[in-house]
Order: sequence, then C-alpha cells, then structure tokens
Amino acid sequence: MTDPEIPVDPVPDAPVPSPTSAGIETLLEEHRSFPPPEAFRKVANCSDPEIWAKADADWEGWWESWAEQLQWDKPWEQVLEWDPPYAKWFLGGKLNASVQCLDRHVAAGHGDRTAFFWEGESGDRSMLSYGDMLEGTCKVANGLKALGVGKGDRVCIYMPMVPELAMTVLACSRIGAIFSVVFAGFSATSLRDRIKDLEAKVVVCADGCWRRGKTLDLKGVVDEAVETCSCVEKVLVWERGAGVTEALTEIHGDRTKTRDISWAEAVDGQSPDCLPESMDSEDSLFILYTSGTT
Repeated sequence: MTDPEIPVDPVPDAPVPSPTSAGIETLLEEHRSFPPPEAFRKVANCSDPEIWAKADADWEGWWESWAEQLQWDKPWEQVLEWDPPYAKWFLGGKLNASVQCLDRHVAAGHGDRTAFFWEGESGDRSMLSYGDMLEGTCKVANGLKALGVGKGDRVCIYMPMVPELAMTVLACSRIGAIFSVVFAGFSATSLRDRIKDLEAKVVVCADGCWRRGKTLDLKGVVDEAVETCSCVEKVLVWERGAGVTEALTEIHGDRTKTRDISWAEAVDGQSPDCLPESMDSEDSLFILYTSGTT
C-alpha cells in the first residue's frame, strides 16, 4: 500500500539472477525510488540535492556547519583528529546531550510542542511536551544525584519502552553519568554480565511490564542478577501500574530489598530544575552491549 499523496513511479524489479555453481549471489536488486511529497521536502532539514556534492567537497566543513546549530558551552578548537582507525571529533568543545534534546527547544519557545507520544499495550496513553520531558528529566537527574550518582559513574537501565526510560537516559547524560540500556527481556544472567562489566553503581528498572498480554516480572530478574554484583549500591524501581504492579504484588508480596528505593521516594519529590554538566565532546555518553536485538 502506498500513500496517495506520494507520487510513485515504480520501475519493474530487476530479474532475479539464476543460481550459479558459486551459489546465489543476489536474491533481488531494487531500483525503485519513492520521492517525498513537495510539502515534506520544503520543511526538511536537508532539502537541497546538492548536499551530497557539498559534503563530498568539504566533509569536515559540512559536519562543522551542522555542529554549529547545537548549543555549545565552549566552542571546539579542531573539527577532527583522524588517526585511523581512531577519530576524535570537535576537540576542545564542551556541551551536554540532554540540552540538545530538550533545553534548547524549550528556550526557542517550543516547550509546549509534543515531544513524546506514548501508548502502552494495555491502552494507557500519554502525550508529553518538551517542557514536560525537561521537567521529568531534571527530577530523575536530581534523584540519581541524591543516590550518589555523578559524572563518570555507570548506570544500568532495565525498563520497558516507557517515557520514564527516555527521561532516565537523558537524566544520566545531564549529570554526566554513563548509561547502558539493557533490553527488558534479557535473562538475569545476561543482565548480570552487563552490570558487572559496566561496574554499574545504580540499576534503574521497572517492577514489571506487559508483553503480548502477559505480565513480565522485571524486578524479579533484577533481584537475581544483582545478587552477586557488589558494585551495585542502589536499585531504583519504577512501578508500571496498569495492573502490572498489582498482579506482581499479589504473586510475590513485598520484595523490597535493602538496596531498593522506589521511584516515588527518590524522584517524584525532586526539583524540576537541574543544571546540566558541561561535558567534553569526547566524553563517553553510553555503553551498548550488542546482541541480536540491539
């Protein structure tokens, strides 16, 4: 099915090559193109077809022109230091990732614009503006700071796809902590291995979530994972609600551990203001452990 507003002039598929003695080299060659609607093209950040030639002619200058659109605390002294296979970008420059995602848009008068639209499997919905996301991010950042998390510390995040996950990621970047998001479906063993390698000081998790109509006990996985992780000082637990929290409480009762602290206690009462940490352009932002899904 195609969008009726998008003109489509497909070119017939190229013939599928016949198998050779060396095996099948190509299953399908695709030559069709789908140009965007004119209205979309006019408001796109990149609308000039000459962008390819400009980038090719001076690719360092091209990246520099885009970097200039960000909000820097200190301008860079050198665009690129290239010593293959190692690259360092915008040397000497300082900025904060969460400011690029939130503060600068709010400062530009777009605080009321929708930044995040979310719908859960159980049908619950929320629409969050840039202002809402900034306030929530600052509260989480202050909550993490109250737990002793600071610049350079590691935070492991084991949560479903909820707005609080995005806030936690941005909160870590705001205070200079290095975060690692782990798919909320991995086993306790996989989670434990990542926590230990990361040397995570805090684990942020949900008590559970819905997935394909079933309740997943995420907190139970975290409890098992951190049993032998001496590096973990606190486990910050966000309650999913919407029937998940209630169902897990009925099954397990109160499973609060000494290291646990609830989101309501650590985050909800925090100030909605948090000064961003000025980070070097080459400081680590996150660590991602690859897998089939990530």
